[in-house]
Amino acid sequence: MTTLFKRSVALALVVGASVGLQGCLVGAVVGTGAAVVGAGAAVVGAGVDAVTTSDEETKARREREQREYEREQRRCEQRQRQGRDC
Repeated sequence: MTTLFKRSVALALVVGASVGLQGCLVGAVVGTGAAVVGAGAAVVGAGVDAVTTSDEETKARREREQREYEREQRRCEQRQRQGRDC
């Protein structure tokens, strides 16, 4: 009777441990999958940020282009006063 009880307890422990480990294994796989998906989303998000421009960036670019245009106009006017072509 004692060996039957020991074997039953041992079998219950083995079955319990295997079920517990399966849960850990599933959790690890799901966690890894979520990490991979999360990293992919971060890469896609960074790519979208690199392609799109914010309103501030667009405004700064326009202001820079306007300053460059005005600078070129002043240089052209100066050349014309000196009798040269633009």
